[in-house]
Amino acid sequence: MGDELGFDEFYAASFRRLVGQLYAMTGSLADSEDAVQEAYARAWQRWDKVREYGAPEAWIRTVAYRIAVSAGRKAKNRLLAHGRHGEGRGFSPGLSPDHLALMSALRRISADQRRVIVLHYLVGLSVDEIADETASPAGTVKAWLSRGRKAMAPYVSEFADTAPGTLQTKTILRTEAGEE
Repeated sequence: MGDELGFDEFYAASFRRLVGQLYAMTGSLADSEDAVQEAYARAWQRWDKVREYGAPEAWIRTVAYRIAVSAGRKAKNRLLAHGRHGEGRGFSPGLSPDHLALMSALRRISADQRRVIVLHYLVGLSVDEIADETASPAGTVKAWLSRGRKAMAPYVSEFADTAPGTLQTKTILRTEAGEE
């Protein structure tokens, strides 16, 4: 399908169908729309490759499903973590002082550093997985992680007081992602 049509035509022909399929898989229309839209954005960035796949719609569906599952898992884990700490009632997820400090610190570093910090600590990807996802050499990913931690150190004490890669360094980021 993607070989004969340009991206706009492909999008128009398949968007609603994919949202419907993902909605059936996830049970959330809003999350399905967001995930499918993000998958199309990713496909657009590499449309020359994606349109050559035998089934570009399957690629989009797979990417969208992974996005939705990841987002749902993080939200569920975050709510469970807040509930375990007695913050379940009347608490808005993401508005803790630690979270606000973390978000502020992330905004102060470069986009590349921010992306790899999030992928490594919040998503839990390895350096090699981040290198694959960002199409960057592993050494570059390591440099971005190191520089990002160093740049965040004045704003997030866990980065200032702990050697990179230790459990304490990861605690604030994983906790904010809803993991324990």
